[in-house]
Formats: sequence, structure tokens, C-alpha cells
Amino acid sequence: MIIVRSPLRISLGGGGTDLPSYYNKKEGFFISAAIDRYVYVTITRPFSKGIYLKYSKIEKTNKVKNIKHNIIREVLNKELKNDRIEITTLADIPAKTGLGSSGSFATALTKAIYSYNQKMIGRRELAELACNIEINKLKQPTGKQDQFISVYGGISEFQINRKGFVKAKNLKINEKTILDLEDNLLLFFTGFSRNSSLILKEQNNKSMKNDKETFNNLDYVKYLGYEIKKNLTKGNCEEFGRLMNKHWEYKLARSKKMSNPTINEIYNFALKNGAIGGKLIGAGGGGFFLFYTNTPNKLRKALTKKKLKEVRFKFDFEGVKQIL
Repeated sequence: MIIVRSPLRISLGGGGTDLPSYYNKKEGFFISAAIDRYVYVTITRPFSKGIYLKYSKIEKTNKVKNIKHNIIREVLNKELKNDRIEITTLADIPAKTGLGSSGSFATALTKAIYSYNQKMIGRRELAELACNIEINKLKQPTGKQDQFISVYGGISEFQINRKGFVKAKNLKINEKTILDLEDNLLLFFTGFSRNSSLILKEQNNKSMKNDKETFNNLDYVKYLGYEIKKNLTKGNCEEFGRLMNKHWEYKLARSKKMSNPTINEIYNFALKNGAIGGKLIGAGGGGFFLFYTNTPNKLRKALTKKKLKEVRFKFDFEGVKQIL
């Protein structure tokens, strides 16, 4: 039996500049952090011939081309070397909630199947293979953030040149700042998921058409990413919180699908109850809110009254990992 886990993530700055439609023209920059909430992939060799899959659905087939799960089908199409395999996947957090579960699953499954085939794979190759599946094979309007942070872990910065090469680097943050972020960053589920592809597709289409307003928006978001890096490395977490608020304003301006009256009400309520800044994680439209506050207990108590469920977390500094 092989078990691989891959961390989910929270985006801290520069989100949206990791899509090819942007970085192929302008270069991308983003900061992301892996958290101790995971996607797990288990692979075993069953006694009977066939491909057995257990995720939110159950599949049994003898041919890879008949697999309904897109990512599993693409990975096995290239890497399955025999006529029998059983794959089970579990996750700490539901899919379609903005924490990068699709990218994490792609890296976990790829690493697991390589181990199953008794092959080694480096971090960069693993991340790029996962990106290739989602971006090129499946034509998803997604970027490179989720796959790379799940592989590298930690609190990291990523630069993407116009050819798509990603330079990954751990952000130089001292232990005090890390503890501050773990204490004062609060993650709350809005209560509903969303289809990120619809929102990202809109941004992608505008970028492909060289929409000036979209590019100006993302240029500023990239600038905010560098400002967030500067303040986090200096340990100025309050300013980071304020920059999150500015980031959210620009995120809202990119698409009407980013928010709705319920989300707006939650956000404004949080600001009145101790949040310095915050944003929806991922593409927007639902999923998880991330807030920074100097009074976590006050904000926690207030949002609990709104019946929002908190997910407490610490950072993961290992990245995707085989645990059995």
C-alpha cells in the first residue's frame, strides 16, 4: 500500500497572475502558503484485474479511457503499467471551496503512481506534470499556484516568466511572524462552494482579448503581492492585513461573480468585529474567507454567531509527501 498526502493552501498575494493568459504577456508573481489540511491518495494492487476508483464516486473499469474522473484518467493514461490498480482518495476539506484541492490531488496522485511504478520524481517535474494535466490536457482555466505550493510547501513566493518557468523560493519570514500569522489568520467556511472555472474562465477570456482593464487590475494585484512580501519579511503583519483588504477590492472589480450579497454582508460584519482585512480564498464566489485580525477571539466569537464554521490551521513546511 502506498499513501501520499498533499497540502491544501491559502493564497496570500498576487493571486490571478499565475494564469498563462497573464504571465505569458506580463510575467506572474504570487505568494502562497501550504496548510496542515490535506488531500490523501492511497494506491493498492487488488487481487482481481481492473481499475478500481473510490473518491466522491465509485468507478470500476478495465480501460483507462473509460475513467470518468478527468485527472485520474490523464495520470493513468500515461503512467499505468499493468492491468490492476485500486485508488482511493480522501480530503480534509470539501472540493470546490478555494483551497486548491484539485491541484493538490493532481500532485498527490502523480507522486503516488510514480512510487507505485517504483520511479523517482523531483519536485519541479512533479509540479509541472500536474500543471500540464490541468492546463494543457484538460484545458482548465487555471494557473500554476495550487500545484507548485502543494509540492514545495511552506510560505513561499513564486515568479513565473513569460515562457511559464516557475522560480520557487521560501519567503524569508522569522519564527515570530509565522506564529503571529498562525494565531491571527482565521479561516471560515462561507457555507457554500462554487465552480471556480466559471470565474477563472471569464478572467482568462478577458486576458486573451487583451482587455486593458483586466491587465491593469492584475498588474496592481502583482504589485500588491510584492508589497505583501516586503511587509511579511519585515514582520509587519498589520499592514499585510490592510493590503489583503486592498487585494479584495481589486478582486471584486475583476468579476461580478466574485461576490454576492451574503458574502458582502459577512465581509463587512467581520471588518466591524476586529478584522483588519481579508478576502475569499481562490477564485471567489464562495468557499473560504481568510481574515487577519489582532483580536482573534473577538472575531471568532462574532463569526461563530453568524453560524460560520472555522477551520483552524498551521502551516505545512513539507509539501507533498509519501507517508506510507
